[in-house]
Amino acid sequence: MKRLLFFLKDYKKETVLGPLFKLLEASFELIVPLVMAAIIDVGIAQGDRTYIMKMCGMLILLAVVGLASSVTAQYFAAKAAVGFSTKLRYALFSHIEKLSFSEMDKVGTSTLITRMTSDINQVQSGVNMTLRLFLRSPFIVFGAMIMAFTVNVKAALVFVVTIPLLSIVVFGVMIACMPLFKKVQAGLDRVLGRTRENLAGARVIRAFNKEEEEIQTFREENEYLTNMQIAVGRISGLTNPLTYIIINCAIIAVIWIGGHEVYDGVITQGEVVALVNYMSQILVELVKLANLIVNITKSLACANRIAEVLDTEPSLVSGNYEKKDGEDETCRVRFDHVAMTYAGASEESLSDLTFEVKKGETVGIIGGTGSGKSSLVHLIPRFYDVSAGAVYVDGVDVREYDLTTLRDKVGIVMQKAVLFSGTIAENLRWGKGDATEEEMWKALEVAQATDVVEGKEGKLNYKIEEGGKNLSGGQKQRLTIARAVVKDPDILILDDSASALDFATDAKLRAALRNMQGNKTIFLVSQRTSTIQFADKIIVLDDGRAVGIGTHEELLKTCEVYQEIYESQFKKEDKAGEVNAHVN
Repeated sequence: MKRLLFFLKDYKKETVLGPLFKLLEASFELIVPLVMAAIIDVGIAQGDRTYIMKMCGMLILLAVVGLASSVTAQYFAAKAAVGFSTKLRYALFSHIEKLSFSEMDKVGTSTLITRMTSDINQVQSGVNMTLRLFLRSPFIVFGAMIMAFTVNVKAALVFVVTIPLLSIVVFGVMIACMPLFKKVQAGLDRVLGRTRENLAGARVIRAFNKEEEEIQTFREENEYLTNMQIAVGRISGLTNPLTYIIINCAIIAVIWIGGHEVYDGVITQGEVVALVNYMSQILVELVKLANLIVNITKSLACANRIAEVLDTEPSLVSGNYEKKDGEDETCRVRFDHVAMTYAGASEESLSDLTFEVKKGETVGIIGGTGSGKSSLVHLIPRFYDVSAGAVYVDGVDVREYDLTTLRDKVGIVMQKAVLFSGTIAENLRWGKGDATEEEMWKALEVAQATDVVEGKEGKLNYKIEEGGKNLSGGQKQRLTIARAVVKDPDILILDDSASALDFATDAKLRAALRNMQGNKTIFLVSQRTSTIQFADKIIVLDDGRAVGIGTHEELLKTCEVYQEIYESQFKKEDKAGEVNAHVN
């Protein structure tokens, strides 16, 4: 939590003025019982209506000034709390953006969403209530006790016993609830993650008739969350009954002692009423303080969860090398005995990869599922770091590059086509912010997406829904390819990004990529040998190792794995075609 207080540094004035105005309000509140005592002992006892009206006016004045102080305090507290949460949310989002894929995989998307939303909202509420009540409630509690001593020492001793007992109850509840609140937030993470998975995979769940199973799983996780919340509620629910019991017993004691003191002529009836009022003020403020402590406990648990993310240091540290204009390297990409292991994995995903790619070459990468194809290309823009060896781009180790400079060189299309809500033009300009319509149409032509856009109302201004829900899989893939092409990168990576395209469209796309202007180096990751067979160089991966590097013709002669992949895709089709022709 201490680390998060840094985000309050721009609100020092508000964090001081908010509590001060609350203390001012509390000071006026402590005067009220004395005014009431004066009304009883002087005004009512002597039948002085003028005095009574005068004192009632004083009560109204105290109420108005107290209200003004309270509103002012609330303004400053709210300003500080909202400003604090705004800066914290921005800092957390910025930090998440700096995390590598490894850290994001480890923390989990649903957890990050929870911490960006409900956790920050809870901390904001905690800051607001702390600024308003954290000093006010103890001030009234101890102020009421001091005022009670000014009235009658013997009766005030009841306050001395009562306040420690109430503090034990309040702080005992806080200590008991703190670990449980952490479990509640962890349970909320799981429920959110389950919900997110089900909403994203609704079609798959229904296709396999898994609705009931998913409902049952959700019910179990939701019941766990509910049970944890009930457990916390039961403990925190003890606060009010216990405090009321203690306070009511204390009030009885005050009235008992005060009655004897009145009988003995030591104090007046009005002063007994003042003592009871002070005890009631203590009750109200300790109930507020108890609720505040519960809220602070939640906020601290949430703050610690946020701090965990902020304390997660990005494993990718940006270098400071920036490529100078005019420098030229014939070798665009070079892997030098590269190995990579994912965080928490027991085995390497890539092992001892060594190859180089010249400028302008097209490289095909093929292999079975889980062979490391995506892992290989993700090392080029440095989404992950190597665990051994080095990856060079234009003769420079990618770890020495400024990350922005490095990624400006690379355009990548991921396996999963991701589009954002907005127009087609806005999505394409993710690749190049100042792209003209002509440049966008050229990129769409290369990506074989011209017909997709022309068929939409508004064309480039057609509104894409969140996640591209109003587009087919093939349309989304072609638009993501166009987004990378419009960037005009030195290195273009297509990570199995044409899987939803038919063979004819795939062939046209490959031809258009070959005809692109510039000395571009292209990496084609695919399961289809037809997609990569015309590449200048093909890298065949098997269990993270390069088992073959060469052209299509060379690999058919020398690489057994490539032969198996090729034959499984072409020879069987040819045989099937021969059988069908014979039958006909």
